[in-house]
Amino acid sequence: MSDQPRFAHASEAELARILGYYQVDWRYEPRAFPVRWNLDGAVVESFAPDFYLPEWDLYIELTTLRQSLVRKKNRKLRRLRELYPMVRVKLFYAKDFRALMLKYGRIDVAASMTGLPGQVGPGAAVDADRRSASDDATRSSAPAEHRRARRPVSAPVRPG
Repeated sequence: MSDQPRFAHASEAELARILGYYQVDWRYEPRAFPVRWNLDGAVVESFAPDFYLPEWDLYIELTTLRQSLVRKKNRKLRRLRELYPMVRVKLFYAKDFRALMLKYGRIDVAASMTGLPGQVGPGAAVDADRRSASDDATRSSAPAEHRRARRPVSAPVRPG
């Protein structure tokens, strides 16, 4: 079994590549925060942010799916902030993710990674190493300073 995380969405794998490129230490879905309980005290709803950046004590949640799911995540995030005021979470919307892809010269792949096209089907997940054919074209058209410094795009192995 690999130490590489299996991402639920292509946008998560792409963010892991960017974080790895800049040597930012990260954890994938390391913790779920209970946000709702039933009358017996059992957890019935929780919020598990996609990434944790230990150096910044910051969680990141990517929301690139349907609007109805964005509303649900916003509700859960509000509840998390009420219950856990010291936990720092940054929510990236689809527009934020597209802006990030534009900044890194990958706008051509952003459309395929946001919304339902980037969603992984039942029983499958996205490997951090998975790339589309357009990734290679994007890399060759990246600014010269990024091409020279480019390292492998696979996500770093998380420390034990």
